[in-house]
Amino acid sequence: MSERLSEEARKSLLTPLFESGWEMVEGRDALTKTFKFNNFVDAFGWMTRAAFWAEKWNHHPEWKNVYNSVEVVLTTHDVGGLSALDAKLARKMDGLA
Repeated sequence: MSERLSEEARKSLLTPLFESGWEMVEGRDALTKTFKFNNFVDAFGWMTRAAFWAEKWNHHPEWKNVYNSVEVVLTTHDVGGLSALDAKLARKMDGLA
């Protein structure tokens, strides 16, 4: 089971994500980012590729797809906030985009 990120871990794991466009969700211990694609097929294809990793790691995002954009929210519900799994999935999503 994961554990909630310590303050020290947050600095090292989250700072690079903030530099790539991730932001904290206001009022929650969660990350968010909106990914933009050329069209619906590209957006849905990216979601499918990301879904394989989410399933493999048993860590599933909250997300919403509207045409060519996908809004993602990452948090670890089991620990009530951010864990290393969120940073890992965020990095993978960035790489897949």
